[in-house]
Amino acid sequence: MGNWITERLRDERGDVPGWVLITLMTAGLVIVIWGLAGPALSGVFDQAIGRVLGF
Repeated sequence: MGNWITERLRDERGDVPGWVLITLMTAGLVIVIWGLAGPALSGVFDQAIGRVLGF
């Protein structure tokens, strides 16, 4: 059993696992979308709070 794990690790040495790339790309997308939509969402939130407090 230990031999199988050793061979598996040796085969992937030097390769970046797929989950690492997916995680980095997802984080990049979140940062880009947050940067573009953040000010608009902030304005919508402020407007909604203003209406609630206006009652």
